Amino acid sequence: MKNIAVLGATGLVGEEVIKILETRNYPVGELLPFASERSEGQTIAFKDREVEILTDHDDLIGKADIIFGCLDAQLSREIIPKLAERSVVIDNSNAFRMDPDVPLIIPEINPEMIKEHKGIIANPNCSTIQMLVPLFPLHKKARIKRIFVATYQSVSGAGKEALDELRYEFEHLSMDQTIEKAEDAVFPHIIGNNIIPQIGSFGDHGYTSEEMKMLNETRKIFDDNSIHVTSTCVRIPVFIGHSEALSVEFEDHISPAEAIEILKSAPGVKVFDKDEIYPIPIKAAGTDAVFVGRIRQDLAFENGLALWIVADNVRKGAALNAVQIAELLL
Repeated sequence: MKNIAVLGATGLVGEEVIKILETRNYPVGELLPFASERSEGQTIAFKDREVEILTDHDDLIGKADIIFGCLDAQLSREIIPKLAERSVVIDNSNAFRMDPDVPLIIPEINPEMIKEHKGIIANPNCSTIQMLVPLFPLHKKARIKRIFVATYQSVSGAGKEALDELRYEFEHLSMDQTIEKAEDAVFPHIIGNNIIPQIGSFGDHGYTSEEMKMLNETRKIFDDNSIHVTSTCVRIPVFIGHSEALSVEFEDHISPAEAIEILKSAPGVKVFDKDEIYPIPIKAAGTDAVFVGRIRQDLAFENGLALWIVADNVRKGAALNAVQIAELLL
């Protein structure tokens, strides 16, 4: 049995981690949920009992075997190094992903790297996870040279406040009412009935931080700096589920039929073909698999495939992947 702490236990990802620990029967000895002072005195339900939320992270030092970090990057940098001295921390933020001493793990791809951890294990970005789970078995077959990807990311990727913002806007739009944009709004523009081609901050090169994550994390997870990734990350008015349109160039030829057969036996992947031509985010919500459809020859490359990929970003894109890492630690 392992004592488990969850930092950010009242957030979207923290709540999902706790739910998955219970449904997958992870051997939890004591659950230690941590949240901000706003949650002081509150409890969280776990295995038919109420567990009090802790609001002082110092209370966790030396108390947990494994800690799930579900905080923003700034707070993670402040809290996690101290906790990692006496616990193993699986961090969902981008604070440590590119640290050479921190393994960046997708269990279906590089589970052997977990043994190199020095107290901190990083969970990749949600868009990176769902892209690479199906691409890895294809990479092993024909070796990827270039990836061109456009993401269509749900608002849940920005947290509970983003969900509330979209609900508010949909409600007012349905009644033809003017939407007053709050100063502390999550998004820079109205997201209801709109799309925003920006996730994260812009760099000098014109790419956003989210787009650069997909390049840098892919290279680290695949251990191959020769792979080129160009991405355009877009926020869309969907509550749960990220979608991605990919064009992939390989070194060797791989046909759509070969790719479908490879992916049908790939861990964590569900292929849509024939009767189920393509997946959609509303069907992916609440599920564990990465869904892949519209697998076809890419007309821009001699050795290319085009694919459509959908997954629950809160679940496989964050919480489930983290719990799978914890299962490897057992």
